[in-house]
Amino acid sequence: MAEQTPRRNEPRLRPAPLLFEPAEAAADPEHFFDLESIDDPKALLSRATELTQAFRAAADRAVEFQAMAAAQLADPRRFDRLTTADIAERAEWTEDYAKKMVEFGRDLMRGAEGRGSADPV
Repeated sequence: MAEQTPRRNEPRLRPAPLLFEPAEAAADPEHFFDLESIDDPKALLSRATELTQAFRAAADRAVEFQAMAAAQLADPRRFDRLTTADIAERAEWTEDYAKKMVEFGRDLMRGAEGRGSADPV
């Protein structure tokens, strides 16, 4: 079972490493992080679960960075500021979702400022 994404003051757990695959292995549609070569179902379940958790953690982090970028692009202090409609178009979101992401990004950045750093790590 995947754990919930930690928020501002909670430590982040490091997921299993996602190792890059050689180009020839990645080109094979049946090849996926060498899972197809694992014969033991217990080992397969364990590694597949590690990968699932790693991908979920990576997706959660990517969403946080999307939100912070959206908030920065919508910042009224920027001379080249974008509207939420422009941000939505660039990110292929609805405008309502873009508004929520801008607010989420602002919240994340306010939390980072409280820690003395703009880095969400």
